[in-house]
Amino acid sequence: MTDRANVTRRPDGAALVIAAVLAVIAAVIFWQTAQMRVVAVYARVGPTTFPYIVATGLAVLSVLTALSALRGSFPAREKDNHGPMFWIVGGLLAQMFLMFPLGFSVATGILFAMTAAGFGQRRFWFSLPVGIVFAFFIWLVFARGLQLSLPSGPLEAAAMSLFSSMSGGA
Repeated sequence: MTDRANVTRRPDGAALVIAAVLAVIAAVIFWQTAQMRVVAVYARVGPTTFPYIVATGLAVLSVLTALSALRGSFPAREKDNHGPMFWIVGGLLAQMFLMFPLGFSVATGILFAMTAAGFGQRRFWFSLPVGIVFAFFIWLVFARGLQLSLPSGPLEAAAMSLFSSMSGGA
C-alpha cells in the first residue's frame, strides 16, 4: 500500500502551456512598448505606463501559473463538451468573415445567435433578430454617439440614410 503523501503528481501540461502563452504575450507587450517612439513628456504617467503594467501583470500570472502547474495543484478539470465550443468558435469565425460584407450589426447578431446555440438556445428565429437589434444599438452608440467607426453594411447604411434625411441632409 502506497502512502498518498509520497505520491507525486505530474506537472499539469495544459497549465504549463497557458503559462507559456501568458509569458509570450507579456514579452510581446514589453517589446512593442519598448519600440514605441514617445515624445518626452513632463508627467510621470505616459503612454507606455499602462502597457508596462499589463505586461508585468501577465508575467506575474505566468510565473504563478507555472508554479501551480509544477506543484500539480490545479483542480481536476471536467471533460470538454466540444459541441458548444464549436458553436461559439464558429460564431466568432462567421463574425470575422461576415463583418465587412454584411456590417457590424448582422455579423455580430450571427455571433450572438451561434453563442446562444452553444449555450443551448437553438431558436434561431428568436436569437438572431434579438442579436442583430442589440448589435445595431451598440453600433448606434459607437457611430452616432461616440463618432467612432465600425464596419457598416446594408442595415447601417439604411440607418445612416434615414438619419441624414431626418436631419435635413446635414
